Amino acid sequence: MHIIPFLTYVFVTTFTPGPNNIMSMSSASRNGFSNTLKFILGVAVGFFVILLLSCYFNLLLFHFIPKIEFLTSTLGAIYMLYLAFKIVNSARTADQSRNETSTSFVSGLFLQFINPKVIIYGLTVISTFIIPLYNSTLMFIFFSLVLAFVGFLATSCWAAFGVAFQRFLTKYRPLFNLVMALMLTYSALSTFI
Repeated sequence: MHIIPFLTYVFVTTFTPGPNNIMSMSSASRNGFSNTLKFILGVAVGFFVILLLSCYFNLLLFHFIPKIEFLTSTLGAIYMLYLAFKIVNSARTADQSRNETSTSFVSGLFLQFINPKVIIYGLTVISTFIIPLYNSTLMFIFFSLVLAFVGFLATSCWAAFGVAFQRFLTKYRPLFNLVMALMLTYSALSTFI
């Protein structure tokens, strides 16, 4: 496994703004970290389920269509480059993404099933980094737990920083976006090395 590209992709994708992180930050800045913890735990459980389903979906594809490995790796790399482009050109601020939806455990759980970032992330990280090297249920559960834990850390960090992190992103958004985009580009290109 190319551990550096794998960790880079995981870090960039889970810690950059998305529905989970923005909602966690917004809720924590309004309601405090402890009141947001139920939502964060729901996100982590939903994240785990999506990742585990992605493992079996990708394994099914690789089993029935052996030549799809190159295609899915290519599509994963293209998606990472697309994310890099979107990040570097992002003009949205966290304030524009705030909403007043429920931040309960159940809402965090079900958000994962309609969150395109998580679904595409699950399919991409599993098909690009996991399935080519591992295909046992134990490894699928292990990687799904590890990746869900990283997702839990990401949403927890966003919640913990709350308003302070939002101010940092607003102040240094172009530099932050450029660094995240370069890291994603590195991850995308590394899948072919």
